[in-house]
Amino acid sequence: MSLVVVKQLRDETGAGLADCQKAVTEASGDIETARRILREKGLAKAAKKATRAATDGLIGSYIHPGAQIGVLIEVNCETDFVAKTTEFQGLVKDLAMHVAATDPRYVAREDVPAAEIESERAIYRKQAEATGKPPQVIERIVDGQIERFFKDVCLLEQAFVKQSDRTVGDLIKEAIVRFGVNVAVRRFARFKVGEMQGRADTKEDAAGGPSGA
Repeated sequence: MSLVVVKQLRDETGAGLADCQKAVTEASGDIETARRILREKGLAKAAKKATRAATDGLIGSYIHPGAQIGVLIEVNCETDFVAKTTEFQGLVKDLAMHVAATDPRYVAREDVPAAEIESERAIYRKQAEATGKPPQVIERIVDGQIERFFKDVCLLEQAFVKQSDRTVGDLIKEAIVRFGVNVAVRRFARFKVGEMQGRADTKEDAAGGPSGA
């Protein structure tokens, strides 16, 4: 086993030594394959941890240069210990900066009101019908447009501004694996001078949790 490859893998992923050693052995020393193995195993672990309650965390802020755009964001985790780490604080700051740059309207697709989705579907369907394509093709077109809509308006669906090859949702899953606890974006608010802006909450907040700005 190449210790150099193991060290590189640990530095890149933040995974534990034993997990890196197993991945490198399974990959016969190939670092690209080892990365994929770690990612697959990590996402499986993240899916399990994501069901656990995350009631600690931080409220972070970001003011864009020029002080015309500002963001407040609440990111939760399971322990105060994790919330106080420099790495977690950096994650919160990165997420606030992302919101400032991309202006999402919701945290996740589950937070988009059903009425809004149906309204979007109706618009896309009317546009597709104008092309004269068969009904089954039209539905596929509409489904594709709805997926693009989610990527535009939902934070977790958006490509991360600092690394466009992964989504914010991927970033959160990787953080769950790295910290070993559940991590979740609870809500955010984006402000721009001269504009009225709403807030973005998870459905838990909308159902009666703590209110935002």
